[in-house]
Amino acid sequence: MQEQQLQELRREKWRLNGRPIRTLDEAREFIDSVGFCLLYPQRPAVLVPTFVGAYAGSDEHLPARQMAFADSSACQAKDLMVRLLREKAAYEANVFPDNNFIVSASVFPYFYGLVGDRNPRQAPKAGARSEYSPLAVDAFHIIQKEGPISEYRLRELLGGDISAAALDRASDELWAKLRITRVDYTQKKGVFWDVLFRWSPEAVKEGMHVSVAESLTALVSKYLDCVLAAQQEEVEHFFSNLIGRARVREAISALQAARELSFVHVAGRVLLQVSSLEAPPPHVERRPKLQPRFTPHPPEPGKPLVQRRPRKSPSASPSRPVPPAKDTGKE
Repeated sequence: MQEQQLQELRREKWRLNGRPIRTLDEAREFIDSVGFCLLYPQRPAVLVPTFVGAYAGSDEHLPARQMAFADSSACQAKDLMVRLLREKAAYEANVFPDNNFIVSASVFPYFYGLVGDRNPRQAPKAGARSEYSPLAVDAFHIIQKEGPISEYRLRELLGGDISAAALDRASDELWAKLRITRVDYTQKKGVFWDVLFRWSPEAVKEGMHVSVAESLTALVSKYLDCVLAAQQEEVEHFFSNLIGRARVREAISALQAARELSFVHVAGRVLLQVSSLEAPPPHVERRPKLQPRFTPHPPEPGKPLVQRRPRKSPSASPSRPVPPAKDTGKE
């Protein structure tokens, strides 16, 4: 594979080839295909598609988050993203600072299994060993009682003397563990929060029963499917925002041992990719599939699974003649 070919394949998958997404169905198809993406381009650059790029159909002159409010195309892309959140076709997660990380509904249970709280029914508590600040605990109780609730109303109920920066830090603490999630956004009232377990209980319940190792291997596989091929360093860098690099290397090794990943050489670099499931070329001889020596049948009612042979009694077994002793000539 050549570098230009890899870039063209990415542009096609990331909808940067002049085929912009405009409708909700197209947006749903895009996020399901890539699995996850950023809303805006990230600085420094991260190897992952962007939603505004797919909306524009190009990666040229895309605005960063700080300038998105002045770009009409970026505002329309954000409105389309919010529609995905409302119908639970996608979820937001707190992964990259000052950027929206969007996860498809099919991938989200694995994402929750990696970073989510294992006991979402129990409200967080403040304390010396707690990972939540007292303000975050108070905010959770209000969101649990009043949600979905706007950020402006949440600040009012917490007390008018709380700064916006302090409330943002408290919200990020809860959001990082997926205790709460952003479910809506309006121009007048801003962001709306709700408890994730109430907003989407099925996805949370599914994610609670997925182990961290299984979640990470599934996400690594989906990431390589999204970018088509990447260096191991790029994979580790992407997931280092969620988990340690050593765990990422373990997940890659497990996928390689299961032959779910293969190597491809691109412009002198060795890249990882998801193993192809396509049929081999016609000139490749295919080995016949081995057939079992017997066909198992279901057990018949009233009969044991294993038929044991009856033991033979000693009297029933024929006695063997004893051979005569060999004459050695000695008495």
